[in-house]
Amino acid sequence: MNKVLVFAVHPDDETLGCGGSLLRYKANGDSINWLICTTVDEDQSVFSIREKEIETVSNLYNFDSVHNLRLKTMRVDEYSFSDLIKMISKVINDVKPNIIYLPFKSDVHSDHRKIFEAAFSCTKSFRYPFIKKIYMFETLSETEFAPSTQHENFVPNTFVDISTFMDKKIEIMKIFKSEISEHPFPRSEKNIRALGAFRGASCGCKYAESFMLLKEIF
Repeated sequence: MNKVLVFAVHPDDETLGCGGSLLRYKANGDSINWLICTTVDEDQSVFSIREKEIETVSNLYNFDSVHNLRLKTMRVDEYSFSDLIKMISKVINDVKPNIIYLPFKSDVHSDHRKIFEAAFSCTKSFRYPFIKKIYMFETLSETEFAPSTQHENFVPNTFVDISTFMDKKIEIMKIFKSEISEHPFPRSEKNIRALGAFRGASCGCKYAESFMLLKEIF
């Protein structure tokens, strides 16, 4: 059985980046675990709405565990690197995943870049020998706005057929009502399906999610 840990810098990243894959893992009897890194820093009503959304999404995925670092959203760079590593390392050691999903290292959002950097520092094989696979996922509204230079491009090398799970992925994404809107907004149902169809065309299926495999240990 696989034990998967997905890093959601902001709630909804897990669904945009690998929601279909998470559902597929769960259908196969694997353990899926959700690490939410940031929380909204707004009035109590907005906070309460987001907390209810997280609870609903957690139930829809049937996550085996949910962890929340409750960092200040859009202000992750205010935390020291050592503090981020300490918090992330604790969750990784508690879950002991063999598969980890991280945000793309060059996403335009600074929160994504900081979390990637700290999280990847917590994957050294001599300290975390249980980690066998590390992937980066693409996040609509963040990954496609990375600088168009050679080392900042998202170049997938792994594809997962999520044709059976696309409708539920969309259903879950719609729980985050403030994060989805109509086309041409990046996080629209039309764009989520379009990206899934495009990635599916790359591997011969109706819908797919794509990833960059950073490390695989046999």
